[in-house]
Amino acid sequence: MHRFQINSYPAYQKAYKRSIEEPEAFWDEIASSFVWRKKWTKTLEWDFTKPEVKWFQGGQLNITENCLDRHLEKRANQTALIFEPNNPNDAAQYFTYKALHSKVCQFANVLKANNVKKGDRVCIYMPMVPELTFAVLACARIGAVHSVVFAGFSAAALSARINDAACKVLLTADGGFRGDKITPLKSIADDALKTCPSIEKTIVLNRTNSEVIMQANQVWWHEELSKVDDNCPVEIMDAEDMLFILYTSGSTGKPKGMVHTCGGYMVYTAYTFRNVFQYRSSRAVTLGREATRAGGPDVYWCTADIGWITGHSYIVYGPLANGATTVMFEGVPSYPDYGRFWEICEKHKVNQFYTAPTAIRALAKHPINLAENYNLKHLKTLGTVGEPINDEAWNWYNDYVGKGKCPIVDTWWQTETGGIMISSLAGVTRSKATYATLPLPGIQPVLLDENGEEIVGNPAQGILAIKFPWPSIARTIYGNHERYKNVYFSAYKGKYFPGDGALRDEVGDYRITGRVDDVIIVSGHNLGTAPIENAINEHEAVVESAVVGFPHDIKGNALYAYVILYDGYTASDELLQSIRQKVADTIGPIAKPDKIQFTQGLPKTRSGKIMRRILRKIAHNDTTNLGDTSTLLNPEVVQSIIDDAI
Repeated sequence: MHRFQINSYPAYQKAYKRSIEEPEAFWDEIASSFVWRKKWTKTLEWDFTKPEVKWFQGGQLNITENCLDRHLEKRANQTALIFEPNNPNDAAQYFTYKALHSKVCQFANVLKANNVKKGDRVCIYMPMVPELTFAVLACARIGAVHSVVFAGFSAAALSARINDAACKVLLTADGGFRGDKITPLKSIADDALKTCPSIEKTIVLNRTNSEVIMQANQVWWHEELSKVDDNCPVEIMDAEDMLFILYTSGSTGKPKGMVHTCGGYMVYTAYTFRNVFQYRSSRAVTLGREATRAGGPDVYWCTADIGWITGHSYIVYGPLANGATTVMFEGVPSYPDYGRFWEICEKHKVNQFYTAPTAIRALAKHPINLAENYNLKHLKTLGTVGEPINDEAWNWYNDYVGKGKCPIVDTWWQTETGGIMISSLAGVTRSKATYATLPLPGIQPVLLDENGEEIVGNPAQGILAIKFPWPSIARTIYGNHERYKNVYFSAYKGKYFPGDGALRDEVGDYRITGRVDDVIIVSGHNLGTAPIENAINEHEAVVESAVVGFPHDIKGNALYAYVILYDGYTASDELLQSIRQKVADTIGPIAKPDKIQFTQGLPKTRSGKIMRRILRKIAHNDTTNLGDTSTLLNPEVVQSIIDDAI
C-alpha cells in the first residue's frame, strides 16, 4: 500500500482528480496491491435509485490473508498488536504478526469445532481484550459473519441484535474490567439468551475470574482452545460476500444492522488509514546532526472500542491490512487518573493518536499537568472522530497534546460509510480548526438546498449528500433493504443522504454543521444547533453543551441549552447572561437560548453522541416515555437532569 501513500498536496490533487474522472481505473490499481485468489471481472456496478452497489465483482479473496498471512514473510516478528490492560500495574501484551496469525487460526478452529460455517452469524459481546480481535478475524477467516455488540449494552439491546441477525453462536466473557468496576457480561448475556432461540452455543472467556454458572450449551474458551491446533486455511470469499453486520446506536427506532462486504471494505479502509494518518511502515531515526537510519514501524493508537465501526475499521482491519502496529486499550481515560491516555502514549511511543472530541473535552476539564507530566514527543498525528470538534477542544488538543507540532485530522464518516469520507491528510493537506476539510479520493460530496438542488460555488451551506459510490459503502440493512433505501436514498434521488448538514468555505473546505434534524426554526429563522453549541463551548466557563428546541407561544420554537461547567465555576445569573451574550456576539441575538440549564452531564450513547431525543423530551416537559435509556453510557444522568429541569 505504501506506493499509494499521498505525500504532498499536488499528489492529493492528482489522486483526487483521477478518482473522479476515472474511478474504476483508480480503484482497480489500488485493489491490485492486495492478495486476491481470483481477479475481479467488473470493478463497479451501481444504481442509487434501487439502491445497489457492487465492487470488484467476480473477485475472490479472504481479508485475513491480507491482514495476516501476507505479512509473515517480511513482518513475522514485527509487533502487530499491543494490548494495554485496564490496570496499569498489569503488564502490556505484545503479539507479533506470527503470533497473531497463530491465535486467529486457533480460534477459527474452535469456531469450526462448534459447528460454525461460512455465512453463519456470530455475535461477539466481549470486553476490549486481545481475544476480541482474535474472534473478529477468526470469523472472517472461515467466512462467518461477525456482529460485535459493545460490551456495555443491556440484555435487551443484546437480545434484539442477536435475534435480528439470527446469530448461531455467542462469544462473551465472565466479565470485563472498566476502570475500578467489573461489568458482569456473562450474567447480562444469560438474561439476553432467555429470548434468543437461534443461539446454539455460547463460548465464554475467563477474563475477571468472576464466579459464573455455566449452563447447557455453554463452554469455556480456554478449554475449547486446548482441543485444536493453529492450522486453519482461509475460506475463499467473493468480494461481495458479507464480512460483518454492525448495528448503529441510533437514538430512535429499531437499530439498523449495516452490512459490509469483504472486498470493497478492505480496499477502502486500508487506503484511508494509510493516507489520513500518514502511517509509515518505517520511520527515520536521527543519529546526529545529519545522519539518520531507518527505524521500526509507527505505533498507532485508536482509543475507540471494537464494538463500534471506528474500532472495526481503524483498530483491526485498516491497520493490519497495512502491516501496522496497532494499540488496543481495555480501560477508560480516567483510570487511575486523567493522565492515563498520555501515560500510554509515552509508554508505547505512540506516533498516531485517534480519539473522540467528547474524550478531549473531558480531559481538558482537568489540570493540564496530567498531560505535561508525560513525554509526548513521539506523537506525529492527532485525530478526532465521532462528532464535529469545537474550537476550544481543538485548540486544547493542539496546544497541550500536539504542542503545536502535530497536524489534527478531524475525520467525518459513519457506520454506514465504512471508512473516513472527509478529512485532512496529516501534514499533507491543510488542517483547520473545526473543519473536516477535504473529501478523500473517490468521495464526491455535494451541498443541496431545501429543494434538493445542488449548490454550486463557494462559500455555501446546505444539506450534505454524496453522489457517487465508494468501495466501503454499506450494501444494505440486514434483512430490510427497503428501510435502507428509505433512510439513505429516498430523500434526494440518485444521492446518498447521510443526514448531516455542512458548509463549504471560500477554499472548498467542508465543516459539518450537525444533523439536519437538529435544525430549529425560531421566529422563521433556521438555526442549526451545532454552531450555537460551538459558540457556547467557546465560553471560558463551559466544558460542553447541547441545544434543543422547545415550543414557544410567540417564536414557535425557542432554544433550550444544557451546559456543563468547568470546575471552579458556579452557576449564577451573571454567568447565564454571559453565556447568552457570547452566543449573541458569535452568531446573533436570534440564536440566544431562552433557557439554560446547568448540569453535571449529558446523556450519551456508548459512541459518545449526545442523545438529543431525551433532552428534547425534558425540554418539552414530557418525561413519561423517554424510551430505553439502558444503552446510554451514563443512564443515571437522565434523572439528574429531570430533577434540575427549569
